[in-house]
Amino acid sequence: MKKYILFTTLTFILSCKTNNNSKESVVMEKIENPLLVKSNLDYEAPDFRKIKNKHFMPAIIKGMELQNNKISEIVKNKEKPNFENTILAIEESDSVLDRAISVFYALAGAHTNDTIKQIQKELAPKLSNHQDEILLNTKLFDKVKVVYQNIENVKLDEESKHLVKEYYKNFVKAGANLAEYKKKELKKINAELASLSNDFGKKLLNSSKKGGLEVTKKEDLVGLSEDKIASLEKEGVYSIQLINTTQQPLLQSLENRDTRKALFEKSIHRSDIGNFQTNELVKKMVKLRAKKANILGFENYASWSLQGTMASSPERVFKMFDGLISGSLEKVKSEVKEIQKEIDKEGKGFKLAPYDWSHYAEKVRKSKYSLNENEVKQYFELNNVLEKGVFYAATKLYGLSFKRRTDIPVYHPDVLVYEIFEEDGSKLGLFYGDFFARDSKRGGAWMSSFVKQSKLRNQKPVIYNVCNFPKPAEGEPALISFDNVETTFHEFGHALHGFFANQKYESISGTSVARDFVEFPSQFNENWATHPQVLNNYAIHYQSGKVISDALLKKIKDAGTFNQGYSMIENLCSSNIDMQWHTITEDTNIESVAKFEEHALAKMNLEVKEVPPRYRSTYFAHIFSGGYAAGYYSYLWTEMLSHDAFDWFKNNGLLNRQNGQKFREDVLSKGNTMDYAEMYKIFAGRDPKSEPMLKARGLK
Repeated sequence: MKKYILFTTLTFILSCKTNNNSKESVVMEKIENPLLVKSNLDYEAPDFRKIKNKHFMPAIIKGMELQNNKISEIVKNKEKPNFENTILAIEESDSVLDRAISVFYALAGAHTNDTIKQIQKELAPKLSNHQDEILLNTKLFDKVKVVYQNIENVKLDEESKHLVKEYYKNFVKAGANLAEYKKKELKKINAELASLSNDFGKKLLNSSKKGGLEVTKKEDLVGLSEDKIASLEKEGVYSIQLINTTQQPLLQSLENRDTRKALFEKSIHRSDIGNFQTNELVKKMVKLRAKKANILGFENYASWSLQGTMASSPERVFKMFDGLISGSLEKVKSEVKEIQKEIDKEGKGFKLAPYDWSHYAEKVRKSKYSLNENEVKQYFELNNVLEKGVFYAATKLYGLSFKRRTDIPVYHPDVLVYEIFEEDGSKLGLFYGDFFARDSKRGGAWMSSFVKQSKLRNQKPVIYNVCNFPKPAEGEPALISFDNVETTFHEFGHALHGFFANQKYESISGTSVARDFVEFPSQFNENWATHPQVLNNYAIHYQSGKVISDALLKKIKDAGTFNQGYSMIENLCSSNIDMQWHTITEDTNIESVAKFEEHALAKMNLEVKEVPPRYRSTYFAHIFSGGYAAGYYSYLWTEMLSHDAFDWFKNNGLLNRQNGQKFREDVLSKGNTMDYAEMYKIFAGRDPKSEPMLKARGLK
């Protein structure tokens, strides 16, 4: 959901050299390949009626070739380097590549197939090499350096000056100042890391899709609805597919403890053994990353990676952990006692295990708050959540209006498209919503762009959200859990960050910000899911049409701090594992992935046998195939920002246009154009505080 300088689409963008073709062949390719020309659809939205698998590799290769040609022109230019002939020229060099990869990686995540997977595998080292050929190009960097050193001596607006600084910083971070022999070694490491990361993602997708639990007896599925059981059945076998996190949704409902244990074991060991095991990939990647950091002059990978973030150093991240662990452990101890009491009431004589937690936590929730998840779902029909909840809040805060578009081609029939308008009726952009799980989609939820906002390129944003909600049977309403309601608000928070971008340059537009800032707008937007005015507008019973009652609303709010010790510990465990992996040195001896994890948790006093990490290393896609290496902590960091910002809203009238406009102008529209701490201080009038998050979590 972010474009780095030079390239687009999260961490998928890396690169490769190709041979020049004749002008005639370029013309022919443009005619035949829809990815090589601007779409003539509204907002330059991709025309999925024309785009085929066969177009991806040629378009990406041609995009890299065209960018190489433009970079060569910059290097050969005899004029003194300046903003226009160097920085601006680099900025515009990737326009064709940008278009091709934004569509390709959208499908690679949301609607893949064997052909796309193979292309992805072939592209990983090519794109890595292509990026290195630019960022480690000594002659190009020398020109960038000249512009950077003279930045205060020329007349440039503040955004253009910031762009120069970002280019210089990114070149240096990539190793542009290294000796040539070190650059050569770095290129080799980057290419290998790209291939390993792609292999990890492919193995994990297969292990999650094919490594689930098969149940032969229907009675072992007691607790699931008849419709759910029927949806799992195929040729007399009931197949439960894994989702990306450790805990699996069905653990909440399954009454049979042996079935729960079997499903949990499948989850935590999905990538430990057999053809899908990723242990060796993990060990190779962390060692290579440590070596890369050493070449770049840093003690460890985290120290290198955290440049330009709000946290800035591993020490500050670990300090944040220290401030959260004690209160979280106390909270989880009280939760363990509550859940064990619920188990003891049934007289079954066993001690709480990780695979029991979700099942009995739900029972405690029901008894303590009289809150039944199935009852709650009846009020959360997906279309209502989206149009009368998420969109409604955006209207109240930012004056937006939404119009369904059925004439825009989509890559899958489930995808919805909406056109978004400003308060004055002017056009803002296009929004795609892809909400239901399917075999061709990777797990989790995310936001990204087909087209990013840029005044220079005269582009308005075309943004998509992808989720993995259970798809209802034909003709049935899509009733979702409250967790999924919050996910819908969360991902649209990312979308708003992209829609409100107001930058000249695409590479610093919208969500192109540091990892420990990019989740701030999305987590902040979750707060509106439970605001009474918003909730009462979308929480409508799908049969009776009645608005959710005040009593049920109170139960939802009261239950909001339930299980937060567990939630915080599972997050802290994974965040800590990430940071421990990425603060090793090149010569660290890694006996086994499992033992390293045990030591990492013990080191921070996070060994809670009832609470496993949200992700174990072997299926930790965020850090081994998703661009969050040494960055998973950012979810907690930005949660702190989000609760503090909502506290500001509480003190200033909450849901109104004035507050929304201020948040838009001070935060959502700024992109990567200034220091993030300064940006936040301009909005809130002070530095952020952790107390609102601790209160919201029930930890204080």
